[in-house]
Amino acid sequence: MSAPACGAGRAARKGRGRATMDIDKLAKRFQNCPCGRKHESGVRAVHIAPGIVRDAGRLLKDGGFPRNILLVADENTVAAAKGIFPALNGFSVRERIYKDKREPFMEDVDEIVRLSDGRDGILSVGSGTLNDICRLAAFRSGKAFAIFATAPSMDGFASKDAPIVKDGFKLSYPAAQPSVIIGDSEILARAPVRLKSAGFGDMMGKYTALVDWQAARLLTGEYLCRNVYDMTFEAAERIFRMADGVTRDDPETAGHITECLILTGMGMAFTGNSRPASGTEHIVSHFWDITRLAAGEQPDFHGLQVGVATLLISRLYNGAARFERAARVKERTDWDKVYAVYGARAGDIRRANSPSVMDEILPGAIEKRWGEIRGHIKRYLDTDAIEAAMRAAGCPTDIAGIGITPRLCEAATEYHPYMRRRMTLARAMKAIEFA
Repeated sequence: MSAPACGAGRAARKGRGRATMDIDKLAKRFQNCPCGRKHESGVRAVHIAPGIVRDAGRLLKDGGFPRNILLVADENTVAAAKGIFPALNGFSVRERIYKDKREPFMEDVDEIVRLSDGRDGILSVGSGTLNDICRLAAFRSGKAFAIFATAPSMDGFASKDAPIVKDGFKLSYPAAQPSVIIGDSEILARAPVRLKSAGFGDMMGKYTALVDWQAARLLTGEYLCRNVYDMTFEAAERIFRMADGVTRDDPETAGHITECLILTGMGMAFTGNSRPASGTEHIVSHFWDITRLAAGEQPDFHGLQVGVATLLISRLYNGAARFERAARVKERTDWDKVYAVYGARAGDIRRANSPSVMDEILPGAIEKRWGEIRGHIKRYLDTDAIEAAMRAAGCPTDIAGIGITPRLCEAATEYHPYMRRRMTLARAMKAIEFA
């Protein structure tokens, strides 16, 4: 199987402080889930509405958040969240304001852990990187955690995992889920267009992630919660229909997109893993991250990279789906080349692949289940429709738009499956012959 070409090429709810997401209703949907597992969340309240920055302090107090806090932001997010400090009148606030925080490093987590000493809670003012640093620091220091979102740029608001760069390698770590999430939809709507587009691109990745989740279920018997699966698909479809409004300064659209992004994070928390949100497309993006960081370059926004990777993987999977039959063959992997590509991190790659996730494929599963996998690809991966929606939402749709060279794209396509010990269709294809 050849790799894909890598050439460049509703009205917002009114009312100050009113929660737009009914957490109790969401919890009831997952009570006595048919999957047999108990789904729990640490999120107590989600508030998304226009003008509620002025109510942030009250909303935090109503959610049981402590008043002795460390506030973490950067200069961009503080400027965006104008009014947040007056709203925290009555709180004892220690601040850590970065100049411009684009990547989450373990050194930052360690610093926030130290600075949170003597504080009872950590409030992240921002999105993405700042949230990830704070959620891991809160987890490791045992502090309460809350978010004031400034851009609908990623799906990790309600996540219990944090992707962090340590020693040049990006891995996800168990982290704290926020108890309160606040988003002023007017502020969210004024976020830079590229950040809003990043949130859209991140959500388009759910289509490939859902195919990978189904492939893992069919090939290895991995757990899949249909309830969470459906919620993720519903959120992705809802955002898909909003593509035309993403680039506009529209609080209505920004609020609804943020809510969908939060739902995806809730899905990850309910399942205890990132399957609802992350598949091959995210691993490709992480490969680009670590390679560019090692070269002293700044990666593009996570969601923009995920969007482009989604199109690449969608083409790859659709290429496989042209074939009616598939059979397992001896794995085609040159491990010496794999280890050479990862260089100093070769030890991590050896550990991630020993034992190999391929050993979990059930006897005859590829041959017996290929028809079902093909069906999921055809249902979820309409590459042309996804690309058109991304263009409407202002997302780059080729590697040139995110600063990726054809050579790096080809390396990611070939070698990303070994970066995580996770069954994806791309990983399984290393030992599949199509006919």
